[in-house]
Amino acid sequence: MVEAKEGIWLLTVLVLVSTSVGSINPSLNDDVLGLIVFKADLQDPMGKLSSWNQDDDTPCNWEGIKCNSRSNRVTELTLEGFSLSGRIGRGLLQLQFLHKLSLAKNNLTGTISPNFSRLENLRIVDFSENSLSGSLPEDFFKQCRSLRAISFAQNRFSGKIPSSLSSCASIASINLSSNKFSGSLPAGIWGLSSVRSIDFSDNLLDGEIPKGIEVLNNLRAINLSKNQFSGKIPDGIGSCLLLRSVDLSRNSLSGDLPETMQKLTLLNFLSLSNNLLIGEIPNWISKMERLETLDLSGNRLSGEAPDSIGDFQSLKVLNLSGNTLSGSLPESMANCGTLVSVDFSRNSMTGELPSWIFDSGLGFLKLQSLDLSENRFSGRVLGVLRSLKFLNLSGNSLAGSIPVNIGELKELEVLDLSYNRFNGSIPPAIGRAFSLTELRLEKNFLSGQIPFSVQNCSSLTTLILSRNDLTGPIPAAIAKITSLKDVDLSFNRLTGALPKQLANLPNLSSFNISHNLLQGELPAGSFFNTISPFSVSGNPALCGAAVNKSCSSVLPKPIVLNPNSSSDSGPGEIPQSIGHKRIILSISALIAIGAAAVIVVGVIAVTVLNIRVRSSASRSAVALTLSAGDEFSHSPTTDANSGKLVMFSGEPDFSTGAHALLNKDCELGRGGFGAVYRTVLRDGHPVAIKKLTVSSLVKSQEDFEREVKKLGKVRHPNLVELEGYYWTPSLQLLIYEFVSGGSLYKHLHEGSGGHFLSWNERFNIILGTAKSLAQLHQSNIIHYNIKSSNVLIDSSGEAKVGDFGLARLLPMLDRYVLSSKIQSALGYMAPEFACRTVKITEKCDVYGFGVLLLEIVTGKRPVEYMEDDVVVLCDMVRGALEEGRVEECIDERLQGSFPADEAVPVMKLGLICTSQVPSNRPDMGEVVNILELIRCPSEGQEEL
Repeated sequence: MVEAKEGIWLLTVLVLVSTSVGSINPSLNDDVLGLIVFKADLQDPMGKLSSWNQDDDTPCNWEGIKCNSRSNRVTELTLEGFSLSGRIGRGLLQLQFLHKLSLAKNNLTGTISPNFSRLENLRIVDFSENSLSGSLPEDFFKQCRSLRAISFAQNRFSGKIPSSLSSCASIASINLSSNKFSGSLPAGIWGLSSVRSIDFSDNLLDGEIPKGIEVLNNLRAINLSKNQFSGKIPDGIGSCLLLRSVDLSRNSLSGDLPETMQKLTLLNFLSLSNNLLIGEIPNWISKMERLETLDLSGNRLSGEAPDSIGDFQSLKVLNLSGNTLSGSLPESMANCGTLVSVDFSRNSMTGELPSWIFDSGLGFLKLQSLDLSENRFSGRVLGVLRSLKFLNLSGNSLAGSIPVNIGELKELEVLDLSYNRFNGSIPPAIGRAFSLTELRLEKNFLSGQIPFSVQNCSSLTTLILSRNDLTGPIPAAIAKITSLKDVDLSFNRLTGALPKQLANLPNLSSFNISHNLLQGELPAGSFFNTISPFSVSGNPALCGAAVNKSCSSVLPKPIVLNPNSSSDSGPGEIPQSIGHKRIILSISALIAIGAAAVIVVGVIAVTVLNIRVRSSASRSAVALTLSAGDEFSHSPTTDANSGKLVMFSGEPDFSTGAHALLNKDCELGRGGFGAVYRTVLRDGHPVAIKKLTVSSLVKSQEDFEREVKKLGKVRHPNLVELEGYYWTPSLQLLIYEFVSGGSLYKHLHEGSGGHFLSWNERFNIILGTAKSLAQLHQSNIIHYNIKSSNVLIDSSGEAKVGDFGLARLLPMLDRYVLSSKIQSALGYMAPEFACRTVKITEKCDVYGFGVLLLEIVTGKRPVEYMEDDVVVLCDMVRGALEEGRVEECIDERLQGSFPADEAVPVMKLGLICTSQVPSNRPDMGEVVNILELIRCPSEGQEEL
């Protein structure tokens, strides 16, 4: 408060001085007083501005200030990284000759005054890396004729980018990245003929990229990544012949790569990753001959990788992962001697690996990272390039032994050969790969022992050797790798006792040895004292608290007492060293000892019986980790005691599943069908397990499995994937993918994580939900239970519809059961549920979707209970529409930020879907088409 008053007082003095000083060099005082007023609005914890003294005649010797040597007027104010906080005050407006203003890398907050446009002489403005917020006025750049460079990057600005920016005819560099700017690009942005660099990345911009970019003859770099742009890449981009860097990644761009891009012969960086691009990678791609980075990952590109890739002479980074490429790797890549990183992972490529991967004598020595995982490569790996630091060949069909030259890879840090068909033993030469931090060899056919030489890999943090056929003991030498954090040796045939030295590993966070033949006591130590039981299960001879089995004490050999023996100690007698007196036990003492022994045996027997009773009571849950099967690729394991577990893809790999089922802390929520728990597989993959609590209503095992398998085959990006199930007559579990973002209900009504859903996010959720229901109906599956708590939001903001088709598990579609157990949320049920003469069809889902749609747009629950009234959402919106005030129903948090030409038609669609007559409701396929017309208007939109 004191500083604020001081600022006001100084500003008053400033005004008086500037109007009355007259001939006493008023311009000099303007700069001094202006900077002092500016300082009064700041906090300076590091004392960087201590040299700023209001008694000085000139500020030219102050920290961060530069002046014109002739006029002594301030021309530069550079306070970058001064740790200043507070706001940018009006004092700076007095610096009329200021050319450069840099306040970057501080902690400044608040908004920027529109009066900054008065500083007509500003050439460079840098407010980056602060916490400034608010929107920029439309005429913010109206007087920017001198502006050459501006950066507002890494702040919290919102709203639209002012159209006045297009009037900055002399500007060369624009950086508005990492903010919350929304809307489309200004129409005149391509009219800035002098611009060399444009960076609007990491915002909320949408719409198509405007045409006309071809006129930017001086453009060197453009970055529009991490936005919501759609449509095609403008053809005109190929006319910007001076381009060096193009980044359009992480948008929703579609179509092919424009052929005009082949004219960008000076381009050295191109990233179009994570879009919706289609078609084949063109042969002309290599005409961009100076490319050093080419990233087309995460698209829908198909066909084979072109041989022309081998024509690149400067390429360092090549990333084509996450597409649908087929065919083999081009042999021509042996000519790309500058490559450092290659990633073809997550495609459908086949064939054997090319020779350039094995032969280091081709001059191909600079490659440091090679990722070919999750393809269909086959054959043998004869050797590996010695320059590699990262090698991932997992998820293929590679066979043979592990390459013999593995020990020659002195720089290798990550080696992942998991999920292949490698056989033979782990070569002892692995110990010469001194730089290894991760070694993953799980799910192969490896045999033999774990080599002792692994102890030489002193930097190792991750050692995964599970699901092989390894034998022999766990080497005590592993305990010398003090950096170890995650170890998984499960599902092998390892024997012997656990080395006690393992207790000395200081950084251990997981150690899985389940399903081996290990025996003896677990090591004593803080980690092993609290190890999960599922990390040691499946080893019948192990003992300790973690396996709920006490270890028998080490006793001396029994002593035979001979009362007729002489004073000398013979074999089997008590030696004289125990005592000086001879000990002779009477018959009564022997009887007492025998009675005590009988009592002890009885106690042990009762204890064993109690343990067995408790074990059988929890066996259904524990069976999750004891029985496994893969319905589609393996035979399921069925056991009368353990039940039946089926995973639809891969093999079950539970580490804490049963623990989670018994742990309230892992519970995610409860619904009409049962409770949902979160658990994590050993590979770190989280899943959600629904424990059904309607066992008395569930069908027979045969009917249950038939219906669940049908649900498990349904796949859609907007459906929660059913990954498997577990069956016993008294317990049924459904295993789903885990969706981390929480439910739509929490986002709408509980402010999940403080995140507010924008209009664009809500529309995408509506559209994604509609598409998922259309897919279900196409598969002849009725959801029956549409409500906001059953729509989950994943980490990327996409909708995931869960709990679909569960009513099919009941013996009959009883309407009372459906009403009370499933559609417990009032307001979503179609009226036909109350009429037994009307057939239940997909149209009841359409009704529930219509209610959900209105809930998303209005932010209100389907039924709101007031003090003296009950408000039904559908009736409220329908009444508002009839009175011409439907826009008032839109969530007040969206006011001013929603497009009425989208929101109003969407609400009208919701009312159509909630028609009382089922035949008047559209099909979900029609709903999807209508929504897409609303987002991309056409003549058909007028029907709404």
